[in-house]
Amino acid sequence: MNNPLFKAVLLFLFLVFFTSCVSPKKIIYLQDMDSSLTTQKLNYTSLIKKDDILRITVASENMELVQPFNQMINTTNQNNLNAMAQQQLFGYLVDNDGAIVFPILGVMQAAGQTRKELTDRIQTQIREGGFVKDAVVDIRIVNFKVTVLGEVNRPGTFTLDYNRITLLQVIGTAGDLTIYGNRKNVTVLRDVNGIQTTSTVDLTSASFIDSDFYYLQQNDVVVVEPNYAQIQAAGFNRNASLFVSIASVLLSLIVIISRN
Repeated sequence: MNNPLFKAVLLFLFLVFFTSCVSPKKIIYLQDMDSSLTTQKLNYTSLIKKDDILRITVASENMELVQPFNQMINTTNQNNLNAMAQQQLFGYLVDNDGAIVFPILGVMQAAGQTRKELTDRIQTQIREGGFVKDAVVDIRIVNFKVTVLGEVNRPGTFTLDYNRITLLQVIGTAGDLTIYGNRKNVTVLRDVNGIQTTSTVDLTSASFIDSDFYYLQQNDVVVVEPNYAQIQAAGFNRNASLFVSIASVLLSLIVIISRN
């Protein structure tokens, strides 16, 4: 039992055992996709919230007619309108009462409505109010952002140019989960009418696609916790490959010395 070669072999086997590959069932996404996916329409509802910044543009065949509704843009042709509409700082802030002040139409409730609902309201009031018969309204949330924390390759807060994004797409934006991320227990934090709610998502199962957390909403926070092995081993696993390499070299040296 005091043979150094025997001890070296035991050390090598110990390191290999604790750095062995994780079971595929713990790291593969959407494993039951073929059996769990349905043909039903996906549940996508993104509500406007307080402190959102809305970019609202009104267009018409005659842009001079809608210029009062685009007073901050101050343009007289379609090309300039499109160029100015891309500016991130332009928009209407949804105040603490959930309202915005829109030119000519005045105070309008925005929080709690979808972008389509508010778009239809403004468009209808402009058309039926006798202002511009062919007015077309477009609304975007320009400060749409989500935060990803934990076991991902690029954690951080991401401001997005588009308002429809899935949990999987956000994880891709964060560089995917590390091998140490627990794919069965991803937490999504969401503010619902001023109340912080949480939901746990299992990324290895396709069933979450039908949930309210498949599509993210602005200010959602995604937290990826480390898997059990990573918690138990703490910092050991991250240096495992180095330890195995060192153990291999030591084992080779001991074998050579023992033969001599």
